Amino acid sequence: MALRHAVLAALLEGEASGYQLSKRFDVSVANFWSATPQQLYRELERLEAEALLRGRVVEQERRPNKRVFTLTAAGHEELHAFVARPAKPTAIRDDLLVKVQAADGTDLDAVREALTERLAQARGKLALYDRLRDNLLDGQTENAHLRDAERVGPYLTLMGGRMYEEQNIRWCEAVLAVLERRSRETHGGTGVSAAVPG
Repeated sequence: MALRHAVLAALLEGEASGYQLSKRFDVSVANFWSATPQQLYRELERLEAEALLRGRVVEQERRPNKRVFTLTAAGHEELHAFVARPAKPTAIRDDLLVKVQAADGTDLDAVREALTERLAQARGKLALYDRLRDNLLDGQTENAHLRDAERVGPYLTLMGGRMYEEQNIRWCEAVLAVLERRSRETHGGTGVSAAVPG
């Protein structure tokens, strides 16, 4: 998926400036697609040049004027065409998995540190997603929201982000437990991993 489609999908929520779109990415799109503000601004320019977005200047009294963007009919058509195409399977590319794959006895402390950091990040993101979920539900039950909301896409992608972070947490905890067990067996006097004299 190109960033263009993530931008178009984010603008389904309504008109937004580049700054507002960046915030929208931070709180709703980041669970499945990341982009820097600079990437977003460049993409907005390209999409406007292709007439998939329409920009207009909003004058502000005590702040600099800002440009806000909305989807055009062509932008809606592009997004519908994208949705209709088969989705490409995802491939995991994760430095931490490479570190775990390559780890041996001498690297385990560094790997444990990286896993602990990932675990903290995943817990933090899950807490953020839980707050976002509470805001989206706004006192409704999940079933009521999924039945009555005008658009369910934001909630469904949030569910995907939550499940991804829950899986990250389970995996990090499991790997840390394995490494801790191996460390105890190696250094705890059990002799399980003791070197055999030659």
